[in-house]
Amino acid sequence: MANKQKAKMTRGLRRRRHVRNKVHGTADRPRLTVSKSLRNTIAQLVDDQNGVTLAFTVSSDPASGGDTKKTKTEAAKVVGQKLASLAREKGITRAVFDRNKYVYHGRVKAVAEGAREGGLEI
Repeated sequence: MANKQKAKMTRGLRRRRHVRNKVHGTADRPRLTVSKSLRNTIAQLVDDQNGVTLAFTVSSDPASGGDTKKTKTEAAKVVGQKLASLAREKGITRAVFDRNKYVYHGRVKAVAEGAREGGLEI
């Protein structure tokens, strides 16, 4: 069982490195990165040159629309919209999308669509 978990983590790290070799965030165009847990979706804007997180939101946060009646995909879309509004407050209009190790599908895609609807250019 331990070898199976280790192999799964290794594959995930390999995919993450593959994506991160192509995607870098700057102060003008930060990296919008997405993470998932079983219950929540996390999105943040990162400036890789300075090593700073510019904005952060999670689906369980009541300010992000943390509602138990929504599906996880609907909550992820709200997370994208909330992150776009936080970015607008800081004067950020463009970002590069970092899907991390995940396939661009479901909650990851919903965050990107929500950010686009919120006015963030990806």
